Amino acid sequence: MDWNHYRFRSRWPLPAPAPDVYRALERIEDYPRWWPQVREVTRLDGTSGLLRFRSLLPYDLTATVREQRRDPAEGVLEVAMSGDMEGWARWTVAPRGSASLVRYDQEVVVRKPLLRRLAVPGRPLFRANHRLMMRAGRRGLAAHLAGGRQAV
Repeated sequence: MDWNHYRFRSRWPLPAPAPDVYRALERIEDYPRWWPQVREVTRLDGTSGLLRFRSLLPYDLTATVREQRRDPAEGVLEVAMSGDMEGWARWTVAPRGSASLVRYDQEVVVRKPLLRRLAVPGRPLFRANHRLMMRAGRRGLAAHLAGGRQAV
């Protein structure tokens, strides 16, 4: 087993129409406005950017993301990632009545030296850290889509 290899999946039920959710997710430069753990996004060009993340644990991760697939009809946004994490991430947005269901899939290998050294003892904490980040992202996006009102 490669202790630095991670697969994540999250599902976010959101009380907003799928096209609105998709439009919000494709604007990565806006993520820091609604997702507290996405600390900084620097657009490099029309299809790539540099992101800096930090959740509960005291370390930052940076990754360059490059668009691999953008398919509004299918509700899919997919990026390749390089930097502290190498791999890919994909959003899939589907209508669910008048609301939507968002699925986030990610498969990465951690390259940050400190996290690689702590891979075995730190793995449960790293996975919990990711869950907290995703929970905050869902809440933040729900509030953003509701016009800034607090969402549950």
